Amino acid sequence: MISVGITGGIGSGKTTVAKIWESLGARVIYADDLAKELMQTDPNLKEKLSDTFGEETYASDGTLNKPHLIKAAFHQNRVDELNSIVHPAIRKETKKLIKKAEESGEQIFAYEAAILLNKGRPDYLDVIVLVTSERQTRLERVSERDAADMSDVAARIAKQPEFSSLRHLVDYTIENNGSLEELREKSVRLYNQIVGNH
Repeated sequence: MISVGITGGIGSGKTTVAKIWESLGARVIYADDLAKELMQTDPNLKEKLSDTFGEETYASDGTLNKPHLIKAAFHQNRVDELNSIVHPAIRKETKKLIKKAEESGEQIFAYEAAILLNKGRPDYLDVIVLVTSERQTRLERVSERDAADMSDVAARIAKQPEFSSLRHLVDYTIENNGSLEELREKSVRLYNQIVGNH
């Protein structure tokens, strides 16, 4: 089995690539979904988040108080602190899921995540794919998708790493500045290439 990381900035099209791969038979895990799930189900993680961001991080029924956490992390510049708590839990769970996928005979395991290369290349992934797109295209895509103001989207892009400086850590790059059909063709071609090479 081959484990692949799919990364890229907001609006680059990395999730679309992951969904195309999923339709081709890859076992795909989305980091954001996994983080949300672990924040609700992992007792150690819940305890750490409550200790760090206060009792009100979770409601009395145990559900995550998202508005509180967003306010505490994003409005008080504590995003790095939040990431340093959540990311080790995600990494640990991803390694477990890779092992599980391998045991069940999957051919490709793909992990879609924006924050994948911040601390270098993850040792548990065989191949890294970077999806890139021009800044203006990304601004327009996200603004349309989230019905968000361009300046808000620009601020979100500014908070992410400069992916062009991380190219030395990746094996393949998909340029996504054209149509969805073009992206589909590139994604299918790369998927088949990776399967063929391993």
